[in-house]
Amino acid sequence: MNADQALELALALLQVTAFVAGPVLVASLLAGVGIGVVQAATQVNEASISFITKAVAITLVLVTLGPMLASHALSYTRATLLSIEHVVH
Repeated sequence: MNADQALELALALLQVTAFVAGPVLVASLLAGVGIGVVQAATQVNEASISFITKAVAITLVLVTLGPMLASHALSYTRATLLSIEHVVH
């Protein structure tokens, strides 16, 4: 294995990580900002409202996109495990 192949593996790992974690993080961010704006406008500062809203948003994203994200992570894992013989050899 040369340096270019190692960089390709590292880049693929980062891409898969961003692809899998991105939608969950974006949903949490949007829910947090939205609730923060509403709480600032209404002056209701209750931490449980923000937590529950983020939990619901993350759950919805995982229910709707979960199979696609899991299949993407699984295909990357399979490809990586199948390439072990090329890395070690």
